[in-house]
Parts: sequence; C-alpha cells; structure tokens
Amino acid sequence: QVQLVESGGGLVQAGGSLRLSCAASRVQFRLNTMGWYRQPPGKQRELVATITRGGNTNYAESVKGRFTISRDNVKNTMYLRMNSLKPEDTAVYYCNAETDLKNDYWGQGTQVTVSS
Repeated sequence: QVQLVESGGGLVQAGGSLRLSCAASRVQFRLNTMGWYRQPPGKQRELVATITRGGNTNYAESVKGRFTISRDNVKNTMYLRMNSLKPEDTAVYYCNAETDLKNDYWGQGTQVTVSS
C-alpha cells in the first residue's frame, strides 16, 4: 500500500513563501496523476493543483500564478511551491496520488497558516 508523507508546512506571514513536499513510499505500481488538495477551517476539501506523470498541470483559479506544482518521478516525490501567500491560503494541505491500478491514496496532511 502506497504511503504518502507531506512536509514543509508551517506559519508564514502574508506575502511569504513555502514549499511543500510529498514523498511516496511502498510504491509497487506506477504513480499517475498526483495532486495537492486543501481544507480550510470549517470548509470542504478543495483542489489546489494536479500534475500528470508526463508533467501536465492544472491549477485552481485562486492559486494560478502564485503556486507551482512539480514532481520527480524517479524519487516518487511531488512538490508545491507557494508564493505570495494570502491568509485565505490557510488550510491543511493534503497530497493525493493515483496508481496504474486506479487506486487512490492520501497523505495525512500538513498545516499551512498564513498570518495577515
């Protein structure tokens, strides 16, 4: 069973930057689309960005131009570079990965807090 571990969250002032990482282990089948999702306080989980194995990306409108998703297929690691952070970016950020067998996995989440 694939294990996803996020890291890199923390407290940052508005306008600051953070880089999240998601490391996958116990990968027996190829990882296809991977993505970042977030759950703001009191709200539902929402899509932030996704990236295919070939590098095609998709972003939520709210983060376009500020966030960059990337991945290293050799290391089975995905990243999210977050610039110009806003208080409304405060959320628990989750990593998601889909395997060749269409199995879906989630990480435990990492907290990002942006102070105004």
